[in-house]
Amino acid sequence: MTDEIHTIPARRGKAHRVAKGQTVRVINTHGDQVVDTWAFNAADLHEFMSMEHSRAHIMKIIPVVGDTMLTNKRRPILTFVEDTSGGIHDTIIAACDCHRYKFLGVEGYHDNCTDNLHAGMAELGLQAPEVPSPLNLFMNIPVKPDRTISFEAPVSTPGSYVALKAEMDLVIAFSACPQDILPINGVGHPPTEAHYTVTG
Repeated sequence: MTDEIHTIPARRGKAHRVAKGQTVRVINTHGDQVVDTWAFNAADLHEFMSMEHSRAHIMKIIPVVGDTMLTNKRRPILTFVEDTSGGIHDTIIAACDCHRYKFLGVEGYHDNCTDNLHAGMAELGLQAPEVPSPLNLFMNIPVKPDRTISFEAPVSTPGSYVALKAEMDLVIAFSACPQDILPINGVGHPPTEAHYTVTG
C-alpha cells in the first residue's frame, strides 16, 4: 500500500500499472484541470475501457459513485467509489489531437491528449494499439434541452478528487489536457498539473 502522490505534469501525460483491487485517486489539484483518462487490460492492451460500452451498461452519459465502466469486451475495469468533485465528467468527447488544434486555427504543433497518451505509455515501455475515447474527468460538457452541447469550465474545486477501483490488473493513463483555446480548463489561465495516488 502506498500514499505516494504522483504528478501528471501540466499539458503532459502519465501512465501507471495498477493491480486488481487497488484504488486510484485522481486529484484536481487546482480545481479546474480536465484529466483525460484511459485504462487498458494489463495482459492485453487491445482490451480497454470503452465509453460506448460503458454508457450502454450504466445507462448514463455521466457516471456516478457505484457505476462500473466496462471494456470493449464488456468486462468491468474501473468502478467509481468516491467523488468529491461535483460529479461532472464527460464520456462523449474524443481526446484532442493535432487535427483538432489545426481545426481551431493553431499553426504548428500544439500539445495534445493523444500524443500525451502515447508518451505516458512509452514511459512504461508500452504502446497503446489505438486511442480509445477517454473518460474525461472533471470535464463539463452539458447537454442542453435542444440536444446541443457546449464546452464549459469544470465545476470541481481545488483538491477535489475521484476514486476509481481497479476491477482487473490494468494500466491507467492520464493526460492533463492542454486545451487553452476553449474554456474547458477554466477561463483566463493556462492548464495546470494534476495528481494521483494508488492505494490498496
